Amino acid sequence: MTYHKTKDILYVKKVLGHKSINSTLLYTQLISFEGDEYDVKVAETKQEITKLLEAGFEWVGKDNDNLTYFRKRK
Repeated sequence: MTYHKTKDILYVKKVLGHKSINSTLLYTQLISFEGDEYDVKVAETKQEITKLLEAGFEWVGKDNDNLTYFRKRK
């Protein structure tokens, strides 16, 4: 619930005492808020990341293929 209030995954990581951001991402995905719909985008370059952040997308995570995931409420 803290993440959905603050939109700050690093703060939630600190509050939960996780050593890895991946653990925090896992736990934040366990809570389902019905009716929440998002546009999801993937970025590979710094330029793409910048454009998505400027468009109001929030950072969700990064995978092993160096892809960065973002989302924005519809």
